[in-house]
Amino acid sequence: MTQYLLAVHHDEQIPLSPEDMQQSFKDVDAVNSEMQATGAWVFAGGLHPPSTATVVRVTDGKVVTTDGPFAETKEQLGGFWIIEAADLDAALEWAAKATVACRLPVEVRPFEAA
Repeated sequence: MTQYLLAVHHDEQIPLSPEDMQQSFKDVDAVNSEMQATGAWVFAGGLHPPSTATVVRVTDGKVVTTDGPFAETKEQLGGFWIIEAADLDAALEWAAKATVACRLPVEVRPFEAA
């Protein structure tokens, strides 16, 4: 089995209504339960807004920290799943369920073999 990252991309400027957000939470919980029941689930988590991010990098041999997200784009990482799937097609099936549940785009990327 290969592990895959299902990365949820969120644009804070396109908010969900309170009703849609509550339904999304329920739908994501259902997908999480299904992943756990089938053994695909490894780990998942939602993230605080990009404004809470701190970037750590080395510049001229010194470690520097800056506020805010690393990438300056409208869409930022909002949450993720790490799953185990037989192949990319199986991971894409989970991503299809995930994108419907969370109502946001989901990027699928395999982990490199260790």
